[in-house]
Formats: sequence, C-alpha cells, structure tokens
Amino acid sequence: MTATIDEIIENFALLDEWDDRYRYVIELGRTLSPLPEELRTEQNKVQGCASQVWLGTKVQPDGAAGPTLAFVGDSDAHIVRGLIAILFALYSGKPAPEILDTDAVALFNRLGLREHLTPQRSNGFRSMVERIRSDARAALAHAA
Repeated sequence: MTATIDEIIENFALLDEWDDRYRYVIELGRTLSPLPEELRTEQNKVQGCASQVWLGTKVQPDGAAGPTLAFVGDSDAHIVRGLIAILFALYSGKPAPEILDTDAVALFNRLGLREHLTPQRSNGFRSMVERIRSDARAALAHAA
C-alpha cells in the first residue's frame, strides 16, 4: 500500500527529528513493488545517480488530459528507493501535462530533504525528476 503525496507531506510534518524523517523515507522505499528483472536495463538506468537507479515508464496514450504515465523503479540504495517512492506518489498515474507542471524539486526542498541529503543524492534526485519529465515530454510529442 503506497502513500499519496498528501499523506507523505502530512507525515513529514508530524516528524520533528530528521532521523525519524530519514527512517520514514526508507520505509516508503520498502513499499515499492519489486522491479521485474527485464526492466533492469541500460535504457531504464538513470544517469547522474551515485547509486544504481532504474525507472520504467508505461504510457496510457488516450487520457482525456493527455497521455497518462505510470512508473516502476528500484535502486540499490535504501534512501534512494524512498526518494523514488516519493516521486511516484507525486507523478505516477498523472497526465503528462500535469507531470510537466509539477515541481518536484520545490517539494523536495519543502520536505527539508535537500539540506539533509548529500549533494550527490540531491543531484541524483534531480536526474530522476528530469528522466520522468523527459518521458512525459516524449509521451506528449508522440500523442501529437
């Protein structure tokens, strides 16, 4: 059972200590569905991440608000799996235009993640966001 982005924001607000938030992010990562082995390809690997990260995208082309994207993913790092879970709560199942209008980096900053993660992890997060946004742009271009 995965949390919605509103539940994640609410839970972050309830956790005062960064250690508790860090553990929560790791717990979120444990809710990700296992990534099928056939999706662990070079094409699905996200470049710019210190750890190994794979993102798979499924496009449902005929949504009323444009193509809808759903994501699967995994990482070999527990904290990164949690960041993936946050991104999926924010983006998965959403139409491409909404994905492009949603600022994940602002959410990342609002949750206080930027100041508590290494610059490498923050850069990796941005790489994952850019990959999702790129897939949304490609889905829109394909639908046109």
